[in-house]
Amino acid sequence: MDAILNGSKTTVPFSAFEEGKARQIFAEVRRSGTKIVVNDDDSAECILMSPEEYLKMSDDYNDVRLMAVAEDRLSRFDRSKLISQEDFDRMFGITPEDLEGWEDIELE
Repeated sequence: MDAILNGSKTTVPFSAFEEGKARQIFAEVRRSGTKIVVNDDDSAECILMSPEEYLKMSDDYNDVRLMAVAEDRLSRFDRSKLISQEDFDRMFGITPEDLEGWEDIELE
């Protein structure tokens, strides 16, 4: 965290907002993507980021979470517990007639 805070181009003092420089700070965030707002004691108060940067970060985070879930499921995968399509259909009472015309259904 200290390495991030030491970069003067990425930090902005909280007092700048009190001085009415919010518009300028937000313009810099749009250009640079991220600014860390620091208190008088140089401790981080919050992080400002552009909507695009936030969405990218959220997407990346969700991708990592989904990958962790997939890896967990794969680690517990037991091929011996697989059932055939025919057995599945029989278990749930699905007949070939039930499946007729499914190609015409549009899934979203």
